[in-house]
Amino acid sequence: MKAYFFDEMPGDQRAPHDSDRPVTAAYLSELGVLSAHHPGQAGVDALAAARGYAHRDEITVSPAALGPAYASKLEVFFAEHLHEDEEIRYVLDGAGYFDVRGRGDEWVRLRLEKGDLVVLPAGIWHRFTTDESDYIKAMRLFKDEPKWTPLNRSQELEGNKYRKEYLAAREAQTWDGLER
Repeated sequence: MKAYFFDEMPGDQRAPHDSDRPVTAAYLSELGVLSAHHPGQAGVDALAAARGYAHRDEITVSPAALGPAYASKLEVFFAEHLHEDEEIRYVLDGAGYFDVRGRGDEWVRLRLEKGDLVVLPAGIWHRFTTDESDYIKAMRLFKDEPKWTPLNRSQELEGNKYRKEYLAAREAQTWDGLER
């Protein structure tokens, strides 16, 4: 996985937008973001067991898989949002970008490729897009029944319980006792 500050230049969201300002693993950890590379599924299975991820499914995001809905789905994924659960993705094939908000509300771009895993904490503002290849296949892991409910950014969501818990954990650097 490669992490860097998003360049904020206009253009295709699927382009790298690499500012040449790298982001360290320590900074990602401060944001509560976990990342790892697992060339095989054994490491993912071990992480799932250790963190209590009981359910999983697979999603393919591509024009071939989603047909005419591809463009509208990508718009939904790229709208800034949060979830009230952790978001866990393990890339099985292809590549894509997760953008997360940093401490100063700047975008941090994470490029994930085959074998990369990312865990985003509940309450973090983020968005997703494929890269210019328009293809990613990922495993989604869940603690409870699979669901994906985005809450798009708004001022009223700053008062959301999970958003407030995220900000408090980020400030105190306490992540429910979980190793980050």
